[in-house]
Amino acid sequence: MKKDKKTAGKTNIDRVLSSISLRKKAPLSVYFVLLALYVAAATIVIVTAGDQSAVTIFGAKMSVYAFAGIFSALSNICIFLIAVYYGKLGFITAFVLIFGQLPSMLIGIFARHNASSLPGLFTNLFTIIATIAIYINNLRVARFEEKMRDQAVTDRLTELPNRFACSEFVGKLVKGSEKFAIVSIDVNNFKSVNDTMGREAGNKVLIEIANRWKKAADEGTSGTVDFISRQSGDEFMLIVQDYDSEQELIKTIKHYQLLVERKVTVDDCDLYLTASFGYALFPDDAKTSDGLFSSADAAVYELKRNSSDRILRYNPALLKNERSVEIEKKIRTALVSDSLYFNLQPQYDIDHKLRGFEALARMKDNDGSLISPGEFIPVAEKAGLIDKVDVSVFRNAARFFGNLIKKTGADITLSVNVSVRHLMKNDFIDEIKSIIDTCGVPADKLEIEITESIMIDSAEKALQCITELKRMGLKIAIDDFGTGYSSLSYLINFPADMLKVDKSFIDKMNSSDSSKQYVAAIISIGHIMNFDVISEGVEQPEQLETLRSIGCDFIQGFIWGRPLSPEAAEDLVVQTMQQV
Repeated sequence: MKKDKKTAGKTNIDRVLSSISLRKKAPLSVYFVLLALYVAAATIVIVTAGDQSAVTIFGAKMSVYAFAGIFSALSNICIFLIAVYYGKLGFITAFVLIFGQLPSMLIGIFARHNASSLPGLFTNLFTIIATIAIYINNLRVARFEEKMRDQAVTDRLTELPNRFACSEFVGKLVKGSEKFAIVSIDVNNFKSVNDTMGREAGNKVLIEIANRWKKAADEGTSGTVDFISRQSGDEFMLIVQDYDSEQELIKTIKHYQLLVERKVTVDDCDLYLTASFGYALFPDDAKTSDGLFSSADAAVYELKRNSSDRILRYNPALLKNERSVEIEKKIRTALVSDSLYFNLQPQYDIDHKLRGFEALARMKDNDGSLISPGEFIPVAEKAGLIDKVDVSVFRNAARFFGNLIKKTGADITLSVNVSVRHLMKNDFIDEIKSIIDTCGVPADKLEIEITESIMIDSAEKALQCITELKRMGLKIAIDDFGTGYSSLSYLINFPADMLKVDKSFIDKMNSSDSSKQYVAAIISIGHIMNFDVISEGVEQPEQLETLRSIGCDFIQGFIWGRPLSPEAAEDLVVQTMQQV
């Protein structure tokens, strides 16, 4: 029989967020086992307490009464375990059990003048104090865990579940093997709101839209069980469960579409917005979390590309042109054959001393011609293969670099790009540890490059990963800094070592005074936060001189070095070592 959808949907978001928790409750069966052990131990205490006879154990006589103390201690251990692992239930149970013992003890002491019950009385008093302390401490821990969970799974601006919470939920649904739909939502032309009214107004718009969608999901007004999350910027993700047909699913999506199209009033201005909705079905369209996210994103991307605000289901034949299909096949083949390769672009300090290299992914066609990274990287991202490309390039470059350092003893750094999708993988840290262990490259000679968008999209989880990388000894660089939008409050909390200024600013620097001032501001911010700053795409002597005058620390670009093959990079390192 189908469950009541409105009742299920009303608490769906809170229920999902509560399920994403570090602490798992102890099973109730163990509670009853501990209770039974307590009853058995307490019964033995009662039976043996008044027995003055003795038994022989290993040739020595032992009073039966002594066993009362042993089993009394065991009963108290059961009480402690119940109090520790079963929260309020355990606390109440512990008190009932302890106070249940007191009447017989008090009768024995005062009515029967049995002083032998005094130790048990004091033991119970100490047990009461310990149980209260355990309960109070458990409450503090629970409150702290609740706060940490909220920070880890909640988007700070809209208070919707964030990208991490959505990913965890989808992973659980995939394991459950029940059908559901994942809907990628992109608010159309939202950039114009920020550009014309400012980011603060734009944030108010996002909050209003999020509140409408959250209310719909909480109250089950769509008729299905829904979960809405904010992915980043103006991108949201809707998970729909418990629908009878695809027609009912589309009806739910249209419900959310109508909510966003209602007038939004911000700062006395009336705005009318639309959104694109691309969806994919589990297990029909994809059977993995990554595949579902990629499929839904591909559907909404197709709508955006055609400037449409319709609703579209993922369809490989519709969404992938022939070239993209061909490139994806080549990437998969290259990953299987380990034929992706890398070039190394030199990085220098401002005085032209070699700092190290950035590893750049490269791929060749069947005829030996180069496939542009600008072509195959987006395809890899859309197909959910970018993390595998990252690992392949990282591993091969690290292996070469480890051998190069052993040969030359050079004090140089290998910098490697890591995608947001790759960094968010649960086994990312284990992959990095494996590469370091197997490739023989020192951790302090490795630098991980991440984009600044990660600081907004998934700051909490990213911070955990980055902190662990720093603990291992790796350096962290924030790539393409200045091309996105990030709060300095995020930046100041990130244990990074390097800011990378994007080439687009360097290109305009000497033709636009505002661009020059912008680059100078980035460098200044970096230095204030104790980061080094490297500028990418430096090609002209005038650019080099400007960067030197405004205090840039490092240079990367054609002016001092194009991407090199591993052999040419090794020759450069050897020549540099000979000049020292």
